[in-house]
Amino acid sequence: MAVFDLYSKRRRRERGDMSDVYTYDDMPEPLRVQILHIIGDAIGRPYFNGEHPAGEAYALIVKTLRSEYGTFQLAPQPLNMKSELFEFFLREKDVDRCLDVVELSMRVIERFVAEQYQYWGNVEDVTLTPADAVADLNTRLRESGVGYQYVSGDVVRVDSQVIHAEAVLPVLSLLRLAGFEGADAEFLEGHLQYRKGHFKQAIVSACKAFESTMKAICAEQNWTVDADASSRKLVNTVLSHGLLPQYMETQLGAVRTLLESGVATVRNKNGGHGDGSVPVDVPDWYARYALNLTATTMLFLLEAHQHLERG
Repeated sequence: MAVFDLYSKRRRRERGDMSDVYTYDDMPEPLRVQILHIIGDAIGRPYFNGEHPAGEAYALIVKTLRSEYGTFQLAPQPLNMKSELFEFFLREKDVDRCLDVVELSMRVIERFVAEQYQYWGNVEDVTLTPADAVADLNTRLRESGVGYQYVSGDVVRVDSQVIHAEAVLPVLSLLRLAGFEGADAEFLEGHLQYRKGHFKQAIVSACKAFESTMKAICAEQNWTVDADASSRKLVNTVLSHGLLPQYMETQLGAVRTLLESGVATVRNKNGGHGDGSVPVDVPDWYARYALNLTATTMLFLLEAHQHLERG
């Protein structure tokens, strides 16, 4: 029966038929153990004598975390850097710190480890490529119902698997194109602020990304626009230059309303100006709406830009 259950679970995972309901303030112990297996399989076994990329990788992760948290050790009396990292990850109650371990470890695996192992060749106990490690990590997070995914060097919060798959991932892929680096950084910053519960800052970052996307499109298309142009002027510029197909002329009014009073107004009313005498309380669902609306709108603009480029 256990074998059948495992097979059934694997088949559901392959189909993408996983739960779309997530938790954000708990990381179960079985998931932590699974993540440590992934890290260990991707980095390999450190040796106690001589230089070795596995030992250097664990040292890089541990020393970075020590510095970040202002401590000399992450765990009491560890045997080595690997055991210090693993013990810390298993004991730590702060989910944000656990996510720090995940994010930093995967960055090291994707960048430092991949580069070092090209030089060293085959390394004992390495059974996962960096790409497979990322894929396995995201699968384990999704299976456990923990609402985060590792995407392009950052851990981002996932509120809907559908929106994440159909809007967030595609827009991040397009923002990797040359000229859109600013919008990419601002969009990821919005997700980071949202993950940390800084909802007002998340809205501001999301709207900066929206504006930067339009400015980058204007630059790519050689459309003149002021460096400090407002969202309204940017929207007017991209639409007036035919970013959208002409057969959509009847829909332009609706699109303009969506872009101007959607993303832009969220910022003006809840994130872009001073609170005055009464602080503005931005709830998580409001910030989530802003991020999701920003993702779908930027994806729409970027795909229209690509269509225009192809002629």
